[in-house]
Amino acid sequence: MRVRLLTLFGFGCLLTLMPSSSSSAADLTPGASKLLVVAPQAFKAACLADIAQAQERAARFKNGSTPGDSLLALDDYDSAVALLGDAAARASLARSVHPDEAMRDAAAECETEVEKANTELTLDRGIYDRMSKLEVVNADAATKHYVARTLRDFRRAGVDKDEAVRTKIRALREELVKLGQQFDENIASDVRSLDLDPKDLDGLPDDFKRSHPVNAAGRVTLTTNNTDYQPFLTYATSATARAAMWKLYRQRGHPKNVAVLRRMLEARQELATVLGFPTWTDYITGDKMIGTKQNVSDFIDRIVKAADARMKADYGAILARRQRDVPGATQVDAWDAGYYQEKVKAEQYNFSSQSVRPYFEYVKVKNGVMDITSRMFGITYRPVKDAAVWHADVDVYDVLEGNTLLGRIYLDMFPRDNKYKHYAQFTLTNGKAGRMLPEGVLVCNFPKPGAEPALMQHSDVETFFHEFGHLLHHVLGGQTKWAGIAGVATEWDFVEAPSQMLEEWVWTPDTLQTFATHYQTGEPIPADLVRRMRAADEFGKGLFVRQQMFYASLSAQLHARDPKTIDMPKLVAELQERITPYKFVEGTYFEESFTHLNGYSAIYYTYMWSLVIAKDMFTVFNRDGLMSRAAAMRYRSRVLEPGGSRPAADLVETFLDRPYSFKAFEDWLNAN
Repeated sequence: MRVRLLTLFGFGCLLTLMPSSSSSAADLTPGASKLLVVAPQAFKAACLADIAQAQERAARFKNGSTPGDSLLALDDYDSAVALLGDAAARASLARSVHPDEAMRDAAAECETEVEKANTELTLDRGIYDRMSKLEVVNADAATKHYVARTLRDFRRAGVDKDEAVRTKIRALREELVKLGQQFDENIASDVRSLDLDPKDLDGLPDDFKRSHPVNAAGRVTLTTNNTDYQPFLTYATSATARAAMWKLYRQRGHPKNVAVLRRMLEARQELATVLGFPTWTDYITGDKMIGTKQNVSDFIDRIVKAADARMKADYGAILARRQRDVPGATQVDAWDAGYYQEKVKAEQYNFSSQSVRPYFEYVKVKNGVMDITSRMFGITYRPVKDAAVWHADVDVYDVLEGNTLLGRIYLDMFPRDNKYKHYAQFTLTNGKAGRMLPEGVLVCNFPKPGAEPALMQHSDVETFFHEFGHLLHHVLGGQTKWAGIAGVATEWDFVEAPSQMLEEWVWTPDTLQTFATHYQTGEPIPADLVRRMRAADEFGKGLFVRQQMFYASLSAQLHARDPKTIDMPKLVAELQERITPYKFVEGTYFEESFTHLNGYSAIYYTYMWSLVIAKDMFTVFNRDGLMSRAAAMRYRSRVLEPGGSRPAADLVETFLDRPYSFKAFEDWLNAN
C-alpha cells in the first residue's frame, strides 16, 4: 500500500524546495528526518514556517512582476506547493509512527494547519487566473502536462465557485482532515488481546509458541497485531479460537468509529454536492484513469464475473477438505478459509507455508530486496549510521547511482504501540532536480529479530517487495523538473502497478536463492520447494480476487449511497455474501477498521485496476528475464523516472510499445 499523502484535491505533493536552483544534485544532502526528533513545539514551529514561506511564494506567483510567459513564475507556484506538501508529509508520518504522544498531537495540529493553507491556495482565483495566462506553448511536454493538470485540479477544488460556496468548502475540507485523523487513531490505538489456553496454539510454529510464553495464570495472550493475527488464522487447529480471533479483529475501532465514519461519509457527500457532483464516488473518480463512477462499477462487475468459476472451484475444494474434519458441514466460515487453504495446499500440492519460513529470516530478506533491486536498476544502498530517527528500530540508507546521490530511504519495519498497523510507503520529501532529493519511508509490521529468529511467511516477503516497489518509484521518479509531478504523482489508480509487479520476483528459484537461505544450515531454498510453493499459490486465486472485489465494491458503495440513511453493517453483509462465499457475522464491524476508507475513500478498486496493468507490464520481464538489466533500465526510464510528468497510460504504452490490455491478467487468473 502506498499512503498517498496528498490533500483531497491533489495539490499537496509532499515535497519541499530548499536550495536555490543553482544547486547541483551533488551538493544536496538529505536529512528531513531531523525534524522528527525535535521537541513537539519545534516541530509545529517548522510546520508554520513552511506554511508562511509557501504563502509568500504563492503571493509572489500571483502578484509578481515576472512575465506571464516566463517559467520563473511557475517555479514560484511550484515552490509553494512543495513547501506545503513537505509539511504535510512530515506531519502524516509523525502522526502515524512517532512513539511520543505529544509529537503525534503536534503533527495532527500541523496537518490541520497545512490543510487550511492548502485550501486557501486551491481556492485562490488570482492564482488560478495567473496560471491560466502562462504561455507554455513552447514549453516541454512535462511542463505543459503539469500546468494543464494544475488548472484542472483548481477547477475540481471549486476555485470558480462564489464566496459562500468556497467558505463551505473550506469548512468541509478542514473537518475531513480531523475526521481522518480520528478514524486512524481509533484503529491504531485499539489493539485487542485474546486470552487463550496454551493448547489453542496447537498448529503454530515452534518459534511462534516460544515467543508467546505461558503466563503466571497458565494462559497465553495474543493481540490483534498482524504478527499474531495472520499466523494464528493460518495455522491454529482450534476452530473456536480462530473464530474468536477473527471476530475480535473485526471489532477494532468499534464503537468509536461508528459516528466518525458516518460523519466522514456525510462530509464527503456534502463536499461533492457543493462541487457539482451527485456523489463522492462521482467526484473522486473524475481525475483517475478509470474516469467515472459507472466505469468503476463496470470494472468491478467484470472482475467478479471473470473470477466466478475460479472462486467456486476454490471454495468447493476447501469445503470438501473441511467436511473431512466436520462431516456434514455445509459451509466454510471466513475464519476457516486461510486454515483450510493451507490444508489443501499441503495435501494436494505437497506444500506447507511453514516449510519455507526457515529460509526467510528478516535480515536476509531485507538484504535480498536491496541486492535484487540494486542489480536490476544500477543503484546501491549505503547505510547511514548517524541519521536522525524517531525510533531505534529505524534503518536508514542513501540510494546512489555510481557516486551520484539519488535520495534516502528509511525502514521502520516492526510493530509497536500506537504505530500504524498496516504496511505502507510514506513520503518524507519528494524531489526536484537540483533542489531537493527524495526521501521515503517504509512503515511495516514484520516480526522483529531478537531472542528468536525473525522468520517471515512468504506472504510477508511478497509484501516487503511490494512496498519496496513504491519506494523505488518514489526515489527514481523524484528527479523531475517540477516538484508537483515528482515521484509517485501519477493517477492514483496506477500507483500500485509498479509495486505489484515487483512481487513477481519472489516466485522463482533464481531470484529467491540469492537470499533465501536456511537460517540454521545456510542452504539455499530448494528449487523444487519454490516450484511447489508457486503451484500451491495458484490455488485460492479466485477467492482472493473476489475478496478484493468485496473491498472495492464496499468502498465505492459507501460513497455512492445516502450517508444519512445508509445501514453500514447491512451493506457489508449484502456485499460480502453476494461477492464472496462467506456469511456475514453479526457483531462484527469490518468497516470501522477498514483503514483504506480514510486514505483511499471510494477507490479501493485501484488495487485490482493496477494489477491488470502490472500483469501486462510483467510480460516484458517474463520474456526477457527477471534480471534483465536492459528490460529493467527501460522500465526505469520509461515508467518510474517520469513520475507524474505524463498520463499513466502513456507511460505504460511507451514501455510496452502498445496500449495496455486485459489479456495478461486473464491469463494469470485462469492459469493452473
